Amino acid sequence: MLDETLQGCRVLDLSQYLPGPYATRLLADLGAEVVKIEPPGGDPMRFFIFLDDDGLSPLYKQVNAGKTVVRLDLKSASGRARLTELVMAADVLLESFRPGVLARLGFANDHLRSLNPRLIHCALSGFGQDGPASQRGGHDLTYMALSGMLYHTGTVDTPVIPFPPISDYASGQQAATLILAALLRREKQGQGCYLDTSIFETVLSWQSFGQAGVGREGRQLEPGHGLITGGVACYQIYRTADEKFVVLGALEEKFWQAFCTTVGRPEWVARQHEPLPQTALIHEVRELLLSASRDCWVERLAGTDCCFEPLLDPEEVARQPQVVARRLLEPSQGCPLPADVRMPAKVDGGVPRLRRPLREVAVEDVVAGWEQS
Repeated sequence: MLDETLQGCRVLDLSQYLPGPYATRLLADLGAEVVKIEPPGGDPMRFFIFLDDDGLSPLYKQVNAGKTVVRLDLKSASGRARLTELVMAADVLLESFRPGVLARLGFANDHLRSLNPRLIHCALSGFGQDGPASQRGGHDLTYMALSGMLYHTGTVDTPVIPFPPISDYASGQQAATLILAALLRREKQGQGCYLDTSIFETVLSWQSFGQAGVGREGRQLEPGHGLITGGVACYQIYRTADEKFVVLGALEEKFWQAFCTTVGRPEWVARQHEPLPQTALIHEVRELLLSASRDCWVERLAGTDCCFEPLLDPEEVARQPQVVARRLLEPSQGCPLPADVRMPAKVDGGVPRLRRPLREVAVEDVVAGWEQS
């Protein structure tokens, strides 16, 4: 199983909210022992949006599943002493402070390297360790705005706020990938390294398609005008008679032909490549799909291979046959339906094990355990 891959790898997580904790949750899924260090008041994510009966947000519990949580006051001499002990025994340290904060606490990268030359120190910040924006605050939405991602979302009239927070998840995944690469590098070279990555530059790296349009003629990537940004009838979101939605992704001619034939509009087949934006054709398809309910269309097109799917809400996702068959969700505390997403991979046909809930312990217990092993 992949959850044995990083067995014996010790990770210190000094991050909060979503990007860093998501990165270390990915490492925990691969078997790393992750110790999350929180300030005396805890990670603010503990109380984010809604709470379970135990007083903790399920969002916090999900992104920190499989970890051990300790609280340390890094502004105190005793807290810094404990962190020093942990650093000396760790393989990876991930932090999400603004540039300079960790150094002011007494743990500049040079000092960390002197304590543990094999340590992989990953600094996951908003904008990176240097540059004119390095000290600016930000959140998922603002990073997407500056990267150009929001420019391509929504409709002709307005961008939309995407969900889930793309920048946060993307940068967490990027940090985890970099850490894995650094661990492999250490196996070859015997030394750790300092990784400087950021939320902004990660989401910018996802804009290679968007940046490719710079200086080129046409509006192929603008909302409502492009092939994959709402300008064609065959690649659209449509409302149905019951105020629900269906999604059509019939970019290839064979899929579009199958869709048109099944819904009784064979005359639309030849119109697939009309000039963009295909305002008239989109209107005609929209009017047709408004004539029946979502589930009616799903049933009618069930046997047709044309990239047509219903837009599901989270409860419907939990019951979706593919999700159930591959056991992609696991039980969630306080929820009647499976709600926590498993690691999305099978190894030799095996389903990933359930994550253990996070547990909070005294830092002395972690130090003692690491000293003994």
